Amino acid sequence: MRGQAVRNWIAAVGAKTAYIEPGSPWENGYCESFNARFRDEWLDREVFYSLREAQILIEGWRKHNNAN
Repeated sequence: MRGQAVRNWIAAVGAKTAYIEPGSPWENGYCESFNARFRDEWLDREVFYSLREAQILIEGWRKHNNAN
């Protein structure tokens, strides 16, 4: 359902998507690098007791990460 909504929005704004073969992370290394780093630095080390706590801590990490 969400995927179709995104495809409809992309078509409505006249943009095009790039096809990335499933199981081919080398085709989108920037995203794969971010996901691995985020997982290593946050998701595998932290225990979040609420969604709000996770949002606050991750936003702080994002700001710090983007400033350095």
